[in-house]
Amino acid sequence: MTVEQTTAVRPATPQQRAARAARNGGKPTLEFAERVPYDAYVHASTLHQLQQPLSDDPGEMSFLMVSQIMELYFKLTCHELRHAQRELRANRVWDALPPLRRAALHLEGLNAAWQGLRWMTPADFNRFRDRLGEGSGFQSAMYRQLEFVLGLRDPALIRPFRRQTEVHAELTAALATPSLWDDVVALLARRGFELPDDLLERDVATEHESHPAVEAAWVRIYADGGPDNHLRLLGDALSEVAEGFSDWRWHHIKAVQRSMGAKVGSGGSAGLAWLQRSMARVVFPELWSARTAM
Repeated sequence: MTVEQTTAVRPATPQQRAARAARNGGKPTLEFAERVPYDAYVHASTLHQLQQPLSDDPGEMSFLMVSQIMELYFKLTCHELRHAQRELRANRVWDALPPLRRAALHLEGLNAAWQGLRWMTPADFNRFRDRLGEGSGFQSAMYRQLEFVLGLRDPALIRPFRRQTEVHAELTAALATPSLWDDVVALLARRGFELPDDLLERDVATEHESHPAVEAAWVRIYADGGPDNHLRLLGDALSEVAEGFSDWRWHHIKAVQRSMGAKVGSGGSAGLAWLQRSMARVVFPELWSARTAM
């Protein structure tokens, strides 16, 4: 918390709130000695200064602000998933469920953000696309953080950030940190499921592929229908997260198809074809492949 926040946002007890309401006759407080507390906490005035369109086209503001909203949801989802990781590493499966459920709800909000761009046709996008130069969502560092924590790791994708030293260091660290799925698999091993010792050392090129031993573990977990089966509840929560993330990637493909077809991506990728290939990289793969044997 900054000095500015500490001087403007002061804690208030229920008794103080009741006394203030009595003094105001039930009306909201309209006079403050310093900065409005809401703004000091939310920094709304700062947020609303971050939109700097590059063209005069009115539609660009939608594109810019929806992109910023998605960036915030990427960060919020990462925050929840990392919270869940800490609980799993401490063997607190029950305590890992709330952040996972929140993450799934945040992903619903993230997916809803696409609705704000459904109006965009190629003609609409073309009115300001050239102004973006090589700027592309492909270059979102926070999206890469989200992919890495979900277990979709590709070292090549941090290369664009080499000259942004701090961002590159954060991505390098995230790339080397066990993913949420790594922590889930490690938890299963601690719970007595027979898993190979080198399972967590899988190459990043194949970590999205299913491993028979992990599949077998989930088949056993889901065979137990007891109310105290926390691992099954964990599997359900993880499934919600994986589905939400998959939905986001699908909505991304549809948005690209709607606004630019199969044109080359602004960042130099194959555009639509690149996104379609990315869908083959499955999040929490054994959680899905195990269903065939259930």
